[in-house]
Amino acid sequence: MEMKLGMRLGMHQRLVMTPRLQQALKLLQMPTQELQQVLRQEILQNPLLEEVDEIEENLEDEAPVEEEAAGEKDEQATKDEKEDWDDYFETAFGMGGTQAEIEEREDFLERVPVAKPSFSEFIMSQLRLVTKDEKVLGIGEYIIGNLDDSGYLVCPLEDISRTCSATIEEVENVLKIIQTFEPSGIGARDLREGLLIQLEAKGLSDSMAAKIVAGYFEEFKQKKYLDISKKLKISIKEVQVQAGVIGNLSPKPGLDIVSEDPKYVIPDLIVERVGDKFVVYLNDRNVPRLRISQSYKSELQSNHEISDETRNFIQGRLKNAKWLIQTIEQRRRTMIKVMENIVEAQMNFFEKGAGYLKPLTLQQVAVKIGMHESTVSRVTTNKYVQTPRGVFELKYFFSSALSTESGEEVSAKSAKLRIKKIISKEDTKKPMSDQKIADLLRKDGLIIARRTVAKYREQLGILPARHRKEY
Repeated sequence: MEMKLGMRLGMHQRLVMTPRLQQALKLLQMPTQELQQVLRQEILQNPLLEEVDEIEENLEDEAPVEEEAAGEKDEQATKDEKEDWDDYFETAFGMGGTQAEIEEREDFLERVPVAKPSFSEFIMSQLRLVTKDEKVLGIGEYIIGNLDDSGYLVCPLEDISRTCSATIEEVENVLKIIQTFEPSGIGARDLREGLLIQLEAKGLSDSMAAKIVAGYFEEFKQKKYLDISKKLKISIKEVQVQAGVIGNLSPKPGLDIVSEDPKYVIPDLIVERVGDKFVVYLNDRNVPRLRISQSYKSELQSNHEISDETRNFIQGRLKNAKWLIQTIEQRRRTMIKVMENIVEAQMNFFEKGAGYLKPLTLQQVAVKIGMHESTVSRVTTNKYVQTPRGVFELKYFFSSALSTESGEEVSAKSAKLRIKKIISKEDTKKPMSDQKIADLLRKDGLIIARRTVAKYREQLGILPARHRKEY
């Protein structure tokens, strides 16, 4: 059969993501704070968009009040004449004015954030205080530059020696100086050395804790306290006491310096209890309220001398402005609809607490509100809700299901809370195994396997039974 190249027309149906649809999905997924910045940028770029001022919205409501207040001004004026106005002027002890006026004056001053020194600058400043030797400073700067965020030296001394044209002994001497700096433990080459440095800084270099770290660190990590007690000829209880001393040391001392300021979460949605119901509304007070500029619209309708180019420009911007306003309103309705459905599905959580979370999937919510699962996923991604029980990420309310003997389903998060509660009440001298915990949960009606208990325990950051044992 002979093959030939050719062209053929045909009709096919396929889904195409238009630029506007892509932008609408991006706006739906945006957190409120990011949306606020995007809308302000749109206002700057599109002259037909303008922000609605809250004062303008309230002018009509306030007008009757102002008329009623006008008659009271004359009566108040005669009273004001009798007041001693000297009390309101500046005195020798300070500036006149109310506290609100003082705060308003302070707002005019720009609040400049305090610059914090970096981790390297903080350590280097300590080195400059103890020596002015250029060679020592050069070696020290190279060592400090090779400390990771945890404070550990990640470069071999041989490489530092070659780069700085110094002997191994000179590099080691500079490293020992750096290891005496704050925070205690920096400059160590591994966890064991870091703990020994911290013990020495506390004056415990000859203590039993230092002996355990120096000679039996592997056994200590595996919690083989019985082996350590036999080798050091001390009681297991004493080993556990020393383990508590070692446990109070910092495994990553550098994080005390490089840790960033806490990032505060601004909830996108708010759930409040009003009577017997929970009401959902958006936390969008800082999001600009948009409307079409009437001046451009009237100019387009009344002025017939506008050039075609200008008319097309205004019409294009008008179309974009209308679409954006409609998209933002659709986003608002979708978010509220999804959250209301979550509240309805997790009513026991809002009334009784986290232990009553029910299993819930994105698909269940999507079917209930008549939307696609991907839409619900975008609504719940990187968004937070403020509830009477705290601030939660929307994804928190979704989890897999576990079966019970009664036929009901329990959320995986609820199962984790039960496991955590059981372990918190166990006898620390005889900690329960994962199988024992699974058996206890089965007695309560929750069908769960031992390996599932082990998985949830690890996710909760709880050690196995043999490592939880205390003497």
